[in-house]
Amino acid sequence: MKLWQKNKDVFAAVSAFTVGRDRELDLYLASADVLGSLAHIRMLESIGLLTRDEWTALSAELKVLYRDIEAGQFILDPEAEDIHSHIEIHLTRVLGDTGKKIHSGRSRNDQVLVDIRLFLRDRLRELAGRTRQFFGLLISLSEKYKDHLYPGYTHLQLAMPSSFGLWFGAYAESLVDDLILLQGIYRIVNKNPLGSAAGYGSSFPLDRSLTTSLLGFDELNYNVVYAQMGRGKTEKLVAQGLAGISATLARMAMDMCLYMNPGFGFVSFPDELTTGSSIMPHKKNPDVFEMIRAYGNRMQALPGEISLITANLPSGYHRDLQLLKEHLFPAFGNLTQCLDMATLMLEHIRIGEHILSDDRYKYLFSVEEVNRLVLEGMPFRDAYRKVGMDIEKGEFEPSREIHHSHAGSMGNLCNEEISRMMDQVWNSFGFERSTEAIKKLTD
Repeated sequence: MKLWQKNKDVFAAVSAFTVGRDRELDLYLASADVLGSLAHIRMLESIGLLTRDEWTALSAELKVLYRDIEAGQFILDPEAEDIHSHIEIHLTRVLGDTGKKIHSGRSRNDQVLVDIRLFLRDRLRELAGRTRQFFGLLISLSEKYKDHLYPGYTHLQLAMPSSFGLWFGAYAESLVDDLILLQGIYRIVNKNPLGSAAGYGSSFPLDRSLTTSLLGFDELNYNVVYAQMGRGKTEKLVAQGLAGISATLARMAMDMCLYMNPGFGFVSFPDELTTGSSIMPHKKNPDVFEMIRAYGNRMQALPGEISLITANLPSGYHRDLQLLKEHLFPAFGNLTQCLDMATLMLEHIRIGEHILSDDRYKYLFSVEEVNRLVLEGMPFRDAYRKVGMDIEKGEFEPSREIHHSHAGSMGNLCNEEISRMMDQVWNSFGFERSTEAIKKLTD
């Protein structure tokens, strides 16, 4: 049954094609749809479109639905076109004409808009939390292995000495910037579009500030046309946030694939975390990191996919926007799984000892030697030339001592400062406000 259906049936082929995967993907939105409806009926009661008794009955039934959804006991009615239809049909079956009143003052357009905002807000909170946890692991590993040296590369050629403390810390700080981007996106997501109806408002005296407060949004999407225009734009921005974290993970995974290679031999993992070959008994493949790299690279394409779907759309709602759900919604699960698997791997990482004692790495110390000569009074260009000539003549024998003390170097990782930045960005989200509002709404 369709909420918009009148006295004619649409061809089955048209219905199947236009509905697509909506029923499947609407399960992501089930709890959000109930929350939006709880706030909407409270507002309808406040402006006299529902009686107190009607609001009480609707609220009680919606809370039962919410608890079923949260407990994983919800099944979408096979007769319903989507989650919005399911809830209205269910309320009408249970409460009669009272259930039919729930849609007053809203459209499926702003209904799905607020559902998506609530869903995205919740998933961004979860993703930020997982990212912060992974950040904490990286910082702890950075401190643990700050004195473990290994080769740094430029152009994939030996460059200068580095340390695993620097390596882990680099990816930790990258996640700080990823969360700064995500926090800006969260501020855009955390605005209330409810009350924009089909994109042109309503003749009912809707109290949009009340639903904003009830749902724990920071702000309204004030202009009702822009509220509708925000669909597509919001999803693209969220995809960019996911792509930022994905890029960090993909690059880290590529490093791990190299460092596990016996030609490098910098790190290893227990056999239980690697896979083998069906024909080569010696193989220990970095399949987990290869999958993280692949997922990460695929998710970096996500903003482009969404941009192309929405590229030539005028203002107002268009059915094209429905497809955004199947691109964006599963990406949260993929990225969360990548963070979880990266955590599992790094919790069991084994770092090589005394890597730079191997003679093949002695030229890494050429810059250290140049700097030593400069500190003794030799002009830099003369010191550079002398060390270069010693290398060419096979007379270069470095001391292999490292004296790096400036901010962000091997002897001064600044992990406390990096952690301070993470704490600042985490606290700027203000997750507690929306969490408290939803708890109050559903109690």
